[in-house]
Amino acid sequence: MTTLKEFEDALREQGMNMALAILERLRQRDRATRSAAPPRRVRGTKMTPELARQILELHRTTELTQQEIAFKLGVNQGRVNEVIKHGKWLSGDQNAPEAVARDKALARAAKASRRASGGPRAKVGHRASSAERKPRTPGPQAQLTLGEF
Repeated sequence: MTTLKEFEDALREQGMNMALAILERLRQRDRATRSAAPPRRVRGTKMTPELARQILELHRTTELTQQEIAFKLGVNQGRVNEVIKHGKWLSGDQNAPEAVARDKALARAAKASRRASGGPRAKVGHRASSAERKPRTPGPQAQLTLGEF
């Protein structure tokens, strides 16, 4: 496969000035119409039935890809696919499988966050009784002899 630079060099060697002029005009046109790429995902938008309907509407009325719809609405492309292919998130039912899964994931994240930040711990000075303590399992022990000193 040839690079654009190699192609341009070959055109120069062959003296194809018209082709080089066309190539330059195409570059200028592309520079003039080029815009900054949209941000991938500035913020996570919470999936709602309204957002799901908006996804379906864009899918039905435009030629946008799932990825482009996701960029436009600020959601994950996988969520767009779930709405289009599986009809998820179209009802406001809190007992819908996707809503239950979301709530469980949020609860797990909150629990992990509390654990990482040193959430609730045992009271200082509280000593578990011998019945409450877990029995210790002996680990590998090293023995030293006087001859090793």
